[in-house]
Amino acid sequence: MPVTSDIVRTWRAPRAVMRDLLAQGRREDRAIAFLMIACFLIFLSQLPVLSRRAAGFDLPPGTEPRDLTEMMVYALFAWLMIWPLFLYMIGGLTHLVARMFGGQGDMYGARIALFWSLLATTPLLLLYGLTAGFIGPGLQRDIVGAIWVLAFLVIWFQSLREAESGA
Repeated sequence: MPVTSDIVRTWRAPRAVMRDLLAQGRREDRAIAFLMIACFLIFLSQLPVLSRRAAGFDLPPGTEPRDLTEMMVYALFAWLMIWPLFLYMIGGLTHLVARMFGGQGDMYGARIALFWSLLATTPLLLLYGLTAGFIGPGLQRDIVGAIWVLAFLVIWFQSLREAESGA
């Protein structure tokens, strides 16, 4: 199935989608693709916020706005170089924690569960970026952010349960 169809399906049945992904075999190229696409989309979600800051909104008094290009370069570097390494580490650690609680999966399953959950929830992160960029700080931004955190954790937990089930 196309990735976009699987993303929509993940919101209804995350364990079934994870089962299908794991049934396709151990493919590290797919795992890194999911991770890099998710990180790039997260970078894109930050552009409205960076633009808002470059225009001088939401800054503490007496603070000069920074150059938009500079902030974009730093964000791009962080999301395409630093965060993937950190997320690989988190994926490995979650497998070790799951192992302590009787998990039967492997490191690949834990990583793909994390990377897929991140990719599947990026549409909501894009909405969060638009909300934060156009409306700014406030209740609306906080609600969208809270919904994303909750959705990510639920999908990740369900995906990890499937990956560690050993089936």
